[in-house]
Amino acid sequence: MKRTFFAAALAGVALISFEARAQITPKSVQFGVAAGVAIPTSDLSNTTNTGFNVTGILGFQPTMIPLGVRIDAAYNQFGAKGGGANAHFTSVTGNLVYKIPSTGVSPYLIGGAGWYNTAVSVTGGGTGSENDFGWNVGGGITLPLSGFETFLEARYNQVQVTGGSLKFIPVTFGVMF
Repeated sequence: MKRTFFAAALAGVALISFEARAQITPKSVQFGVAAGVAIPTSDLSNTTNTGFNVTGILGFQPTMIPLGVRIDAAYNQFGAKGGGANAHFTSVTGNLVYKIPSTGVSPYLIGGAGWYNTAVSVTGGGTGSENDFGWNVGGGITLPLSGFETFLEARYNQVQVTGGSLKFIPVTFGVMF
């Protein structure tokens, strides 16, 4: 009697777990938004303060493999330490996303490359900009919820500008639908 009860309870838990996992499976095409802080590093940190980031996301995640593709359109802004100017980075990047298999909270690795428009605007007039190649690499965690998922990620960005490179790390919180 105890064995039958134990087997029935175990089967019930397995069915509930299977049903719950079926409800939170990732969608193959997702879109999302993210925002957060952008931390200047290296030479960029000598002249600018911590800024902000906003990002729009289009993701493609096959259901049977952990490797997906993400296209990000991002805007990062930093204020000059002395005031009177801002540095802006507008980018569109293609990224590979490797989701580490797990249940519940899922860690992932992300990296890619693309187009970065680097601009400086001075209060009272005067702007300059250039189009540059850049790349990024980082990681994050996702939490699947009912119908959408949230994520927290950090990525190291390096932009190859004339005469060197500029580096920054956006730390963002986002939602994918």
